[in-house]
Amino acid sequence: MIHVCGIAIFIALYALPLLANDKNGLSKGQTTYVPAYSYFYSGNREVPFFLTVMVSIRNIDPKYKIRIMPADYFETQGQLLKKYVKVSAVLNPLESLRYVVPEYHKAGGSGANFLVEWESDNYVNPPIVDPL
Repeated sequence: MIHVCGIAIFIALYALPLLANDKNGLSKGQTTYVPAYSYFYSGNREVPFFLTVMVSIRNIDPKYKIRIMPADYFETQGQLLKKYVKVSAVLNPLESLRYVVPEYHKAGGSGANFLVEWESDNYVNPPIVDPL
């Protein structure tokens, strides 16, 4: 009897609040890490082949807008190279935007990345943030 009561108390205190806050994958914001490959290696001698880097941010929510806060580009050792959003950018429902790092910007290295932060006033479908 005590064991059953303990389980019931555990569920009431811990599991039910988690279930009550579950928004079925919806979110009001997050920070997303996006790998950005500014070059890859070719051949046995690891000759770098430089690429144009693009990150695409797509608001896939059909009802609500989102705000893109920082969208920062970092090099392999983690040093900030460029801030792509200095003032928040608003993406309306189903709208997208992109940021491009030209091929001649070689400072990113093979481990370059973006950190993209977004938020919304409503629970929304999280945007798709893709390196292209």
